[in-house]
Amino acid sequence: MAEDIEPLPVPRRIDFDFPDDIDPNWKADDPEFCAMVNGASLTMPYLEPFLIKTVRETARHIDDPRVQEEAKAFNTQEQFHYRAHRRFNELIKAKGYPELAGLEARMEAAYARLSTRSLRTRMAYTAGFEAMTMGVTRWLINNRVQLFGGSDTRVASFILWHFVEEAEHKCVAFDVYQAAYGGSLGGYFARARGVFHGALDVMFNSMRGYKIILRKAGLWGQLRSRLRLARRLGSFAWTVAPYLLRAALPGHTPRREREPQWVHDWIAQYPHAPEGYIPLLDTHSPTMPVPFPSARAATGAAA
Repeated sequence: MAEDIEPLPVPRRIDFDFPDDIDPNWKADDPEFCAMVNGASLTMPYLEPFLIKTVRETARHIDDPRVQEEAKAFNTQEQFHYRAHRRFNELIKAKGYPELAGLEARMEAAYARLSTRSLRTRMAYTAGFEAMTMGVTRWLINNRVQLFGGSDTRVASFILWHFVEEAEHKCVAFDVYQAAYGGSLGGYFARARGVFHGALDVMFNSMRGYKIILRKAGLWGQLRSRLRLARRLGSFAWTVAPYLLRAALPGHTPRREREPQWVHDWIAQYPHAPEGYIPLLDTHSPTMPVPFPSARAATGAAA
């Protein structure tokens, strides 16, 4: 492991509420972004159990107790993530998109097939996907006002909570892979392939999801809608692509990647929050600060 030791991830069960009044188009003036997020959410109950199983299996072959602790914390965080996504996805399907169940069945079968591959291939896929999440986190957080402004706070907060924790465990899958397979040239090439295998596979499944959603909404064939979608995807790719390219290089370590300060501000507030507190963003704020009472009070006092 690297000398620069990251704090262990902290699993947090946050019971975000997804009642029936949540609209699948949870940001009324941006149905394309809603479809992108909803499509990505569909992948999580199939992707994340695969990641958990892969990390657990790989960790059994590792003697480093620190890496084993990281792996356990990572897996618990991911369990909370995919269970919340599953609740959200069930709501989306029930609100007029039953066709998404067919995509879910295909993803379940695809991950079952992927689970028959070698453990090194599966762990490279896992580390590769996690490399992408650092770019996604930066894109979502640095553009949070533009992307989530005026949206349903329950959905915006749920999504950003997830990616704050992705940043928190950014080193874990890499550390597990390196501890198990990183000592050879073959291990490096497998990891580099995994960067694109994991990232592009999840992107493709997300794309299939948002295509179904936009088609059902009657937007897929509209030029204006496709142009709005292209702008969102272009902005996403512009931010995420450099992370993937760097992750595929020899000598890469996620410790060199710096997440936005907003991530650290969010995490730092948990010890001061009331028990059972659900962090909900003020999506009408011009700055959208971290959603904790003590942070808001400090901001008000500074003003």
